Order: sequence, then C-alpha cells, then structure tokens
Amino acid sequence: MVRGDPTVISEFLLLGLSEVPEHQPLLFCLFLCTYLVAVVGNLLIVLAISSISSLHTPVYCFIATLSRVDICFTSAMVPKMLLNIQTQSQAIPYAACLTQMYFLIVFAELDSVLSAVMAYDRVVAVGHPLHSTTPRSPKFCITSLSVALAVTNIYP
Repeated sequence: MVRGDPTVISEFLLLGLSEVPEHQPLLFCLFLCTYLVAVVGNLLIVLAISSISSLHTPVYCFIATLSRVDICFTSAMVPKMLLNIQTQSQAIPYAACLTQMYFLIVFAELDSVLSAVMAYDRVVAVGHPLHSTTPRSPKFCITSLSVALAVTNIYP
C-alpha cells in the first residue's frame, strides 16, 4: 500500500553553472568574493551615512536604505548557492524554494520602488530648488520609505 501522492513534488534539482567537479572550487571562491564585496561595500555605505552627521539628509537616508535592501537581496540567494556548491548538493526542498523566491521578489520590488522614490526626490530637488526642503523633510523621507515598504508587502 502506497501512502501519499507519488506525483507531489517535494524538492527541485538545481542545475549549476558547471558540472565539472574541478570548476566547483573556482566558482565557490568567485561567488564568495563577490558576495563579500557586495555585503561589505553596502555595510560601509550604511556605516558612513549613519556616523557622519552631515549626511543625515533625505538623499542619504534613501541611499542607506537602498544599501540595506541590497544586502538583503544578495543574502536571499547567494548563501544557499554557496552551500550547494560546497556540498555538491543540487536539491532544494519545495518550501525552501518558495521562501527564497518570495524574498527575492520582495527585495527586488523594494529595490525598484526605492529607486522610483529616489528619482522623485531628485526631480523635486532639481525642478524646484528653492522649495525642495519643504517636501523633502525628514517626515517626507520616513513617509515615503513606509509607503515603499507597504507597497512591496501588499500581496504575500
């Protein structure tokens, strides 16, 4: 007697960039170095903006937030890829795949929305230079970041 549905997919097999075992250490080092540069670079941006008081303006607030989102975006996919390269495993459970795709889509969407908010901020600053401090107050910065977060999490 067979229990359960044998047609249910419980895991996916990920096809790598190279099936040659000799290429795996090179790919691991390449992706690890790229990941570390991305994370450390974005952390340095966040730390520089938060530690220098003259950079506490809406423009730099958006840049720091964008750096945080970029850290989350790269951290949503690269560690699993590095683990798969290191362990020579090609399987990912269905639930883990859905979770990873959810976070990839959310952070990519948040990246796009933040880029649009930053573009609007630049249009206001260039188009109305004398009035640009009124709509770009810290309250505007917090409100637009909150709207960006709310827009990306409307449909889970």
